[in-house]
Amino acid sequence: MVTNTRTQVQSRLGSHVTRPVCAVLAAGAVTAGLLVGPSAGWRAALPMTVAVLGTLTVIGVHAKGRVLTTAAAVVAVSSALGTALGDPPVREQATGVVTLVEIAAILLLICLVARYAETRRAVTLCTVLGVLASTLLLRLQVPPTALEAAAQSAFFALGAIAAAAVGGCLRALESRRVRSVHEARRNQRLQLARDLHDFVAHDVSGIVVLAQAAQVVGAEQPEKVLPILKQIEASGLQALGSMDRTVHMLDTSDETASDSRGRTGEGQSQAYGLPDIVDVIGRFRDAGRAEVSLDIDLSPEQVARVPREVASTSHRVVVEALTNVRRHAATTPWVRVSVLPDLSGRVPVLAVSVTNGAPSISEAGTGYLGERGRRGGTGLEGLAERVKALGGTLDFGGHGEGGWRVTAVLPVD
Repeated sequence: MVTNTRTQVQSRLGSHVTRPVCAVLAAGAVTAGLLVGPSAGWRAALPMTVAVLGTLTVIGVHAKGRVLTTAAAVVAVSSALGTALGDPPVREQATGVVTLVEIAAILLLICLVARYAETRRAVTLCTVLGVLASTLLLRLQVPPTALEAAAQSAFFALGAIAAAAVGGCLRALESRRVRSVHEARRNQRLQLARDLHDFVAHDVSGIVVLAQAAQVVGAEQPEKVLPILKQIEASGLQALGSMDRTVHMLDTSDETASDSRGRTGEGQSQAYGLPDIVDVIGRFRDAGRAEVSLDIDLSPEQVARVPREVASTSHRVVVEALTNVRRHAATTPWVRVSVLPDLSGRVPVLAVSVTNGAPSISEAGTGYLGERGRRGGTGLEGLAERVKALGGTLDFGGHGEGGWRVTAVLPVD
C-alpha cells in the first residue's frame, strides 16, 4: 500500500509539471508554425505543427489506448498529406528546419507508441510513422533515381528503428516490473499460507485431539469432560490469536521498512521467536499424553543475539514437527525438543531438533487422536526452502525403531 500510494503521488506531481510545460510548448509550436508558414510553405508548416501538437498532447495527458492511437493516426495522415501534396520549398533553409522539427516530433511519437500502445496497434503505427519519418526529406529534394531515394529513406529509417527500440525496451522493463510485482504478491500469499499452516494448524490439531479425547472419556468419566472443554476453548483462542498475528505481520512489512526501520510501532505484531517455543511445548503437553521434554540452553543475552528471522524459523520448525507428531504419531510415548547453540564450528549455529518415539499402538485402524486422513499444507518441504534461504539445513527422517526426527541447523552469525 505504501508503494502504491507513493507511485500515485509521484504520478500526480508529474502531471502537474508536464501539462503546463506541454501547454506552453504547444502554444509556441502554433506560433512558430504561423510565423514560418509564409517562408517555409504552409504544406510543410502545417504537418509540422500537427506533429508537434499530437506528440505534446500524448505527453501532457499521459495518453494511452484510443487517445494515443488516435493522435498517432492524425499525425500520420497529416504527415502523409504534407509529403504527397507538398510544393517545392519556398525557402529551402526554412523548409529544412521545419521538416527536421517534424521528424523529431514523429520519432518521439514512435517511441511513445512503442511504449504504451497495444502491441498490434503499436507495430502498425510504428511502421507507418517510421516510413513517413524516413521519407520526409523528399519534400526538400527528390533524388534523381529511385535507388538513391530508397537508399536515402533506408538510412533515415534507422532513426525510427532506434526510437521504436527505445520504446520497446521501456515497455519490456515495465512488463518485467509488473511481473515482479505479481510474483511478489504471489509469494506473499504463499508465505501467508505457510504461516497459517505452521501456526494455526498446530492449535487446530490440538483442538481435534482434545475433542476426540472428550468423546473417549465422556461416556465413562463425564467429570473429566469439563477440563477438556476448557482446554479446547484455550486452544481455540490461541488459534485465533495466531491467525490475527500472522495477518498483522504482513501489514507491518512495508511500514517497518519505510517509517520505523529497526523499531516496532505501536500496535504492530512481532514475529514468533525462541521464547514462544516454551509456550508451544506447554500447549502440546497439555493437549496430549506423551511425555514432552524441552532442552533450551540459551541465556537471555544469547537469545537477543539470534537474528529475528532465525528465531522465527526455529519456532516454525518446532511447531511443524509437533503438528506432524499429532497427525501421524499421536500415541507416541515421548517427545524430545532441543534448541541448543553450537559454537564448535567456524560459524556459530543454532541446532533445533524434535524427536519422537515410535507410537505405542498401531495407528492404521484407529480413528482417534490424529488427523491421518488430512493432507497437510506446505509442510516440511516448504519449511526446508526457508531454512535453505537462511543458509541452514533441514533434515528429517526415521529415527530408531519407528520414531521420527526433525533437525534444523541455522547460522546465527
